[in-house]
This record gives sequence, structure tokens and C-alpha cells, in this order.
Amino acid sequence: MTGLGLSENVAGSLAYLLGFFSGFVLLMVERENRFVRYHAFQSVYVSILFFTLFTAAGMMPMTGWVAEVFLMPIGLVLWIILMLNAHNGKALRLWIIGRFAEKQLH
Repeated sequence: MTGLGLSENVAGSLAYLLGFFSGFVLLMVERENRFVRYHAFQSVYVSILFFTLFTAAGMMPMTGWVAEVFLMPIGLVLWIILMLNAHNGKALRLWIIGRFAEKQLH
């Protein structure tokens, strides 16, 4: 159980639901549960990464839309995988982002 009264797998999955916003809210509300905090940090970092990539792609004349077409399904699939892993009680550690999330827990 978490401080929110939810099981940790549900709270961890909810961290990804609204990206940066839900991750940030869970970081502010959940102070003890490392599993939930890990997923909340990872959600925030993944959201910032994709926001940056979409912004950069949008600034590229003529070819930016092509990058966005490739980024959209990648982001959607990653979002679903992260939510399902959290719901199944697993902490899928993304390459660099997962390390940043783990460092925030110490």
C-alpha cells in the first residue's frame, strides 16, 4: 500500500498516465514508496525527453513532420510498455533515464 491508499503497482502505473503531470503529482504526494517514486521520476524524465524531441522535430523545416511520424508510435508503445510493467510490479529500467530515476531515490 502507498500513502495514497493504492497498491504500489496501480500507483506506479498511474505515474505514466498523464506523463509529466501525473509523475510530478505522485512525487509530491508519495514520499515513502521507492517503487512508486522510481516510476514517477522515470515518467517525468521520459516526458521531458519526448517533449524535447517533438519540439526539436517541429523546428526542422520540411523534414520535421517525418521525425514526428516516427516518434509518435515509438512514444505510444513505450508509454504502454512502461504502464504495463509498472502494473505488473516490474521496474523496467530505461537505458539512461532509468539511471537518473534511480539516483533521485538516494
